[in-house]
Amino acid sequence: MDEQDVLAARFEEHRPRLRAIAYRILGSLAEAEDAVQDTWLRLGRTEAASIDNLGAWLTTVVSRVCLNSLRSRDHLGEEPLEAAAARTDPSGIDPEEEALLADSVGLALLVVLDSLSPAERVAFVLHDMFAVPFEEIAALLDRTPTTTRQLASRARRRVRGNPPPTADLGRQRKVVGAYLAATRAGDFDALLALLDPEVVLRADKAVGPTPAAILLRGGRTVAKAALASTGRALSTQLALLEGAVGLVMAPSGRLAVLLAFRFSPESGLITEIDVIAEPVRLADADLAVLAD
Repeated sequence: MDEQDVLAARFEEHRPRLRAIAYRILGSLAEAEDAVQDTWLRLGRTEAASIDNLGAWLTTVVSRVCLNSLRSRDHLGEEPLEAAAARTDPSGIDPEEEALLADSVGLALLVVLDSLSPAERVAFVLHDMFAVPFEEIAALLDRTPTTTRQLASRARRRVRGNPPPTADLGRQRKVVGAYLAATRAGDFDALLALLDPEVVLRADKAVGPTPAAILLRGGRTVAKAALASTGRALSTQLALLEGAVGLVMAPSGRLAVLLAFRFSPESGLITEIDVIAEPVRLADADLAVLAD
């Protein structure tokens, strides 16, 4: 085995970690794979024998590639969600594989990370998820270790949010979790059992399919409407929305729709559902990860 084969074998040992880092920073499996490939190409242009710690070197390089990608997004502007969804992905990435990966990481986490600045996102992912020392992250970001700690701390507060009291959280989680499960299963009776008979559903104009806002009343009507989103429910998870348990729909980790719920204090049934898809409302939403 020649030196290039040995180097390739060593790189493959680190590939899963590099892919995991890149995916959490970028939120896209295709972009993560590109970042890992770019890291391999950069390694090939480097005198490998001069690298004391290959794992640390690769982590730094893939993180820098991802950071540059995030900064390019901010500079050029994000591709509109509708255009991204309609575009055929030439990357060869399996949508089902990406959905499984997003599910394992947490859609809400990916969405919240996407709301952070590039430096905050890199600092949080590297330190809190991969235990990279702040001194190393600071060198990557061209910041001081103290400033880097502050970046990670701000990101951490955004990710965790301000959860409601434990008792309320537990009750809400049980009901919303059952609502999501029933929607995924297409179980009309289970949905109906979770809804107050006088439940109201409001959907803003961006939800579609009509250009007008939607207002629905009554348990049976709302349950039937929920069943229309059974397919999309597969890319939906629980999250904290405005301090209460809600649902985040994020295909490929990109925020598309939020569902906010209100409950009857007596019965615990769902009394109101707000379906949010307008970009301005999505951007302004107070969204956080729901801890286990």
